[in-house]
Order: sequence, then C-alpha cells, then structure tokens
Amino acid sequence: MSTVKRRRVKRRYDGTQRKEAAARTRAHILDQARRMFVARGYAGTTMADIASAAEIALDTVYASVGTKSVLFRTLLETAISGTDHAVPAESRDYVRAMQAEPDARRKLALYARALATIHGRLAPLVRVLQEAATADEELARLWKSIATRRARNMRRFAIELAATGQLRPDVSIDEAADVIWAMNATEFYLLLVTERRWSKEKFEVWLASAWVRLLIA
Repeated sequence: MSTVKRRRVKRRYDGTQRKEAAARTRAHILDQARRMFVARGYAGTTMADIASAAEIALDTVYASVGTKSVLFRTLLETAISGTDHAVPAESRDYVRAMQAEPDARRKLALYARALATIHGRLAPLVRVLQEAATADEELARLWKSIATRRARNMRRFAIELAATGQLRPDVSIDEAADVIWAMNATEFYLLLVTERRWSKEKFEVWLASAWVRLLIA
C-alpha cells in the first residue's frame, strides 16, 4: 500500500474513532445530567455540577451538549424519541407503524403502547420542567412549544383516524385531536401511574380502550 493510501486510511480511521469517542462522551454527559436534574431539580443543578459528575472538563460539556437549557431540551427530546438524538415524529418507528395500520382501533392501541413506554422515560423530566417553568421564562417557552407541537401532531393523527371511516360521526377532527392531545400528556400519565399507582400495562390498555369508546363508531 502506498504512503498516500496509508495516510488516507489512517485519517478515516482516526476520524471514525474521534466521532465514536465524542458520541460516548455526549451520551455520558446526558446520563449524568438526567440523573442530577431528576435528583436536584433544574435550578439546583449547574453545568459545573454535571461536568464534575461526568468527570469531564466544563468546556467539553458545553462543546458537547450546549448551554444548560439546550441540554435540558435535548434530554426531553431524546426521552421522547428513545434514542441518543432527537428524531422527528414522522421518522419514529411507532409513528410509521400507526400510519401503515388501516384500522383505527389498532392505530390507537399502537399509540397507547408507545406512550406507556415514552412516558416512563419522560415523566421524571417533565416533573422537573413543571417546577422550573414557573420561574424560568426560557423553560416556560420550551414547555409551551412542546405542547403546541403535540397539538399539531395530534391533528394530523386525527385526520388519519378520520380517513379510516371509523371516527364517530358526531366527533369532529378538531375534537378528536383535542381529546387525544389532552390524554397523551405526561401529566395525565403522572396522575394515574405515579399518583394512583397504576401499572404501565394497565395505563396502556385503559388509554387505548378509553380512546376507542370516546372516538370510534
């Protein structure tokens, strides 16, 4: 192998190693940040605390995940998507499965199953956000933007339900979207699973059944 080719291979190898190392560092920071936010709250956790817990230089933390508010948003988005990076709703596996399913009842069951899993990851962070948003305008805007995005996505979902021809004739698309939006909120999950101690399995089955009773002819 020529010297030029060896150098090219080495550069590609080194570049891959650097990317993998950066991804591991980022994942480690996110894990430590999630743990600290849940334990101490948003105001009680500093970026220096996270850097210390991760045993990583503070500058590296900022370079890897951004500012504190950006970091927290990343935690929310990755909890929703179930990956190390935020994934748009239309690219998530469960959304694709719902879109491919022709039966409205099965669509709702698939969504209820996905929510039970998502909220298991998301609920602790939402508790932190609820407490912090009252005193932090940036987090309040974040919370509002997430709620608005959910509403927009649920209207798309309601249109898909209506397209099956199985939506109740006395339920409009807007009403169906609002009902699903209200009941898919993490606060709803917290009330039943955390406060009333329902199992996730019970929550999933009940949610799908309730949606069918309310929305499907």
